[in-house]
Amino acid sequence: MSLDQARAFLARMQNEPALKEQTLAAATADDVAQLACKLGYQFSGDELLRLSGQRVGRVTVSKQDIPGEYN
Repeated sequence: MSLDQARAFLARMQNEPALKEQTLAAATADDVAQLACKLGYQFSGDELLRLSGQRVGRVTVSKQDIPGEYN
């Protein structure tokens, strides 16, 4: 199940400082999912966002509402 994959990735991220840094630097949930995919985890950005507000180990997943830029 992909939510289990997302939880497993978040658990791994907690114990690997370099991975945590890369994850926190990601601009979108899809970017996080692509990073996780490179490490063998299979979930989408939308699935990661379903965990928003939930705590996974020492990580609380939160959706950032960043307004777009308008010119």
